[in-house]
Amino acid sequence: MQQSHIQQDIDNDEMDLLGLFGAVVDHKWMIAAITGAFMVVGASYAILATPIYQANALVQVEAKKNDLLGFSDVSSMLGKESPSVTEIELIKSRSIIGEAIDSLSLNITVRPNYFPIFGHFLARRYVKKNPDSVADPLLPLSGFAWGGESLKIGMLQLPDSLLGTKLALIVGDKGGYVILNEDGDKIAESRVGERYSNNDVSVSVEQIRANPGTKFFIVCSPRLTSILDYQDALDISERGKESGIIGLSLESEDPSLAIKTLNEIADIYVRQNIERTSAEAAKSLGFLNEQLPKVRSDLEKAEDALNAYQTRSKSVDITLETKAILDQIVSLDTNISELKLKQAEMDRKFTREHPAYRALMTQLGELTNKQDKLAKKVQSLPSTQQELLSLTRDVRVGTEIYTQLLNRSQELDVMRAGTVGNVRLIDGADVDRTKPVKPKKILIVLVATLFGAFLAVALVLLRKAINRGIESPEVIEKLGLPVYASVPYSILQKTEEQKKSRAPNRTGKAPSLLAIHHPTDLSIEALRSLRTSLHFGMLDAKNNLLMISGPSPGVGKTFISANLAAVVAQAGQRVLLIDVDMRRGYLHDMLGVPYKNGVSDILVNRCDVATAIHKTEIEGFDFMSRGERPPNPSELLMRSSFTELLNEVSSLYDLVILDTPPLLAVTDAAIVGRQCGTSLIVARFGLNPAREIELTINRFAQNGIKLAGSIFNGVEKRTSANYGYSGYGYYHYEYKDEKAKA
Repeated sequence: MQQSHIQQDIDNDEMDLLGLFGAVVDHKWMIAAITGAFMVVGASYAILATPIYQANALVQVEAKKNDLLGFSDVSSMLGKESPSVTEIELIKSRSIIGEAIDSLSLNITVRPNYFPIFGHFLARRYVKKNPDSVADPLLPLSGFAWGGESLKIGMLQLPDSLLGTKLALIVGDKGGYVILNEDGDKIAESRVGERYSNNDVSVSVEQIRANPGTKFFIVCSPRLTSILDYQDALDISERGKESGIIGLSLESEDPSLAIKTLNEIADIYVRQNIERTSAEAAKSLGFLNEQLPKVRSDLEKAEDALNAYQTRSKSVDITLETKAILDQIVSLDTNISELKLKQAEMDRKFTREHPAYRALMTQLGELTNKQDKLAKKVQSLPSTQQELLSLTRDVRVGTEIYTQLLNRSQELDVMRAGTVGNVRLIDGADVDRTKPVKPKKILIVLVATLFGAFLAVALVLLRKAINRGIESPEVIEKLGLPVYASVPYSILQKTEEQKKSRAPNRTGKAPSLLAIHHPTDLSIEALRSLRTSLHFGMLDAKNNLLMISGPSPGVGKTFISANLAAVVAQAGQRVLLIDVDMRRGYLHDMLGVPYKNGVSDILVNRCDVATAIHKTEIEGFDFMSRGERPPNPSELLMRSSFTELLNEVSSLYDLVILDTPPLLAVTDAAIVGRQCGTSLIVARFGLNPAREIELTINRFAQNGIKLAGSIFNGVEKRTSANYGYSGYGYYHYEYKDEKAKA
């Protein structure tokens, strides 16, 4: 038992997948049409879209060398990533981007007013006859740009309320122009080459190339907004891992502007790098220039003291022993002084815990210890020699330090003047104008086509999911109602209905009965099968009254009733078709007879039965129309006169078919069905859900009416349907014309 359930679930899954695939196959032409439409739209966009060009430049970043005092860069000492990472962020900084925007006025964008959709496409293809020529306007559309137009703004200052808003500049005659705000109010009016200034608005236009009346759109964005936009638009990356080669790229509609912008950014970056490097030499030079006057002053004081002592001592000479000690002391003092200069430089760069700083202090301590030892030797000398040593030492050390500082100052001055920085521009910006990077035409068409196909398939599957109408007679039979016939959908029926207005008969309307004009149609063949089933199904019925109803409007019960009556009459029986739908019945239109003198007229005694019966083209087929529309159809059907009418016509005909309104809409069918020996309902393929049919069966049962069966109408040949006529041998079967064959 469990295995059978598993197998049933597997079968249901397979049916669902086959159903979805079948739904796609059934709507293949709709899917193809939608896909084709999206492909055309994608191709149109790819052709009409404005091409985007990409400017590229290349910069090399070298690792920083030792600084001016001999110390290497901190990042290199700590083994961090490539210096390119830092340089990339520097290039995208507000300092560099902002300076480029200010230099080129990139916060001001000017765009001609092109005709929608294809105006820019035509303007791009305009060939200038000379540098100043512009295209003539098409038709009376002088406000649009058609090719060759340009506007150069020298200066534009706006109040904060107008920043970021779209202004319109309209070209006038003889170089004049008017600038309007978004509300159409004039904010400036001037001429080319003249400066306009009023109400916080200052503007100067250097050049205009356009026909009078042409409109330009101008947007002056806030400086920070423009910086952020260019930071997003600028693509900067390192070429290769730790290569030090940085690639810069910028996309724009105007290739010339992209080249100019990228070159400006690169030049500013290289210049600032040089300035940043030379600033280090300038700072060290400033420090040395501050120390030189102090050292020179100390040196002069030492020289004066030595001269004064020698004068008092009458030229006392220094001994060899004292000279040796003096040379050592001078050397130590000079080295200590040099280390202290380095210490002052390192104080600006490193903390006291830095290894380089600690090594310097260790070296300085060793020299200080040696200096202390020499001081003890000096104390063993005679007092005259000690004094002479001290004064001579001050002079010589001062001279050494001053000379050293002076030489270093000159070196730094030369280095500052010749600083080149650690970056250089390898390739200036350039653009391949023959190959725009956007739009990618093939990709756009492909994506549009795939999206269209996906959307079409999704639409088909969504419609299938929403439309829960039955597509198999098995669903009806599972509800306990046998299916007497499955009637295929007939395209010819629509053709016959369209002929009514073109071929009127004596009644003023042409009959559109399919059984008369196309007796070999598959739907008529199905009704012949229904005729046979009813012949045996009505043998045990209490009378020869056949009611045909349906759950809802549009199921085709009128088509079934009229053509069924025709095929029964063609079999030699006398048939009366009664239109009991006194609300919206239209059988009289289908049969080409007037609606007057019908059922409603009989029930209110406006005419008799004989007057209400109309003959048709088919022998034995009579028809009774609905009559005038009454205000109370249900009440009329409940009168005894309706029962008398049915009894009378039942005795006159072999079969009486009553076409009634849908049961779920009105209750007329329930009233009529109680007096009929056989009752059928019509369900339409893909229209009526199973729940609706089940509700119809229950409603009839509540009124004491047992349905004999149903008719499955409008069956279409679908791959998604579990049941169809494609499996039947007569689906393409037609009568052969023997005369034509002969």
